Amino acid sequence: MHGAPLAVGNEDEDCPAITPYLVEGDDAPAIIICPGGGYGTRAYHEGEPIAQWLNSLGVSAFVLRYRVAPYEYPCALLDVQRAIRTVRLKAKQFRINPNKIGLLGFSAGGHLVSNAGTSYDEGNKDAEDIIERESSRPDLLVLCYPVITLLDPFTHAGSRKNLLGSEPDQAQIRQLSSELQVTEDTPPTFLWHTSDDAAVPVENSLLFAAALSKHKVLFDLHVYAKGHHGLGLAEDEEHTKEWTSACASWLAFNGYQS
Repeated sequence: MHGAPLAVGNEDEDCPAITPYLVEGDDAPAIIICPGGGYGTRAYHEGEPIAQWLNSLGVSAFVLRYRVAPYEYPCALLDVQRAIRTVRLKAKQFRINPNKIGLLGFSAGGHLVSNAGTSYDEGNKDAEDIIERESSRPDLLVLCYPVITLLDPFTHAGSRKNLLGSEPDQAQIRQLSSELQVTEDTPPTFLWHTSDDAAVPVENSLLFAAALSKHKVLFDLHVYAKGHHGLGLAEDEEHTKEWTSACASWLAFNGYQS
């Protein structure tokens, strides 16, 4: 994914990339992972370990290195849209099902996923670049303690600043508050959060779930009592770690098992 639009250099951080973690067999479902990090970094524990967990379910995974600060909107969104198009185009090479390509994101990566799930296109069939001819619509979303709204009082201020700068335009804030962009065509969604998350308030997940309900989009919502922000697989949280079992069940319900 070199030569990305709006890139200002050729170092790794200027060049979005996907790292594949593929399962055996053909026609596997696939999920692209967007780690969190407040749009300022990308947390390792929300990348490769998640891919390995998905592999254990029979799901191929791709960890996305999307651009973060000093890059601002729309760079990260362009990166994840390009990733979806690329994986879809190369479905035969990756031995995956082009109609089962989901997105999974943590925290600010969750905002990116929710943004991609409410802002996509069917591709430009006349594009010279064959990748751009593919749809950027994900087939399902998994949102883990996501940033959803950029509106006060429930936004994560650091993510908003890194994404839009210190003096963001109010119209753009609303445009990128994903709960305001849900439609009946938004993909089915799995959400989980903890009720005492001190960094990204649980209201973010509640707002998105309410919007999905309003538009009659099927969703799972799991709110756990305790757990600090950034838990990842949450293996050390006896109760909250059950999110992976709940998510695995939901993925199987949606046909994401090989």
